[in-house]
Amino acid sequence: MDLYKMSIWQVFSAGGPMMWVILFCSIIALAIILEKFWQLHNININTKQFLDRIREKIKRRQIKEALEVCDGAKSPLANILKAGILKYDRPRSQIVEAIEDSSLYEIPKIEKKLSILATIAHISPLLGLLGTVLGLVRCFQIIQAKSSSFHPVSPGDLAGGIWEALLTTVAGLFVAIPTYFVYNYLANNINNFILEMEKASTELVNFLTE
Repeated sequence: MDLYKMSIWQVFSAGGPMMWVILFCSIIALAIILEKFWQLHNININTKQFLDRIREKIKRRQIKEALEVCDGAKSPLANILKAGILKYDRPRSQIVEAIEDSSLYEIPKIEKKLSILATIAHISPLLGLLGTVLGLVRCFQIIQAKSSSFHPVSPGDLAGGIWEALLTTVAGLFVAIPTYFVYNYLANNINNFILEMEKASTELVNFLTE
């Protein structure tokens, strides 16, 4: 049977039960990827322009307006800076502490579910390998059964197990490779976003205490 002429369902069925597990992992990975891209799109703001607006408000002693700017941004950066602005008339140590406390709450929300994506990228090849082992076990079971009954083993008898062994490996890699690529892309973007928040927070602290 020509692989390229088979339907997706035929290929899936030939891969054996581990294909269902790999499919489940791929669905979870896709859902997380879409969610993280949507989240990053929503929280992405121009850090420099946003910080300049806040500093301009604070220069004019418009603290309430500066807080309203933060409330309107709907971004982790805005929430972190807001925590510092609320302590604008306090010592530097208290402003820094407020910002750090807010960061401990906001940063995990940005990184949420990223570890699940990394886990799927790492275990998908292992699931494919497990499917390969199960397929080979099936082949040896057939060989043993045929040998014990003194019947010759034909290539057709082993084809199903070999199909299962090969297809689960392909499926595992097919899920793992793009998932790992997207994970690294998202992790890099999130790390850059966190770095921008840290720089903006430091600039705000310096501005409030100068």
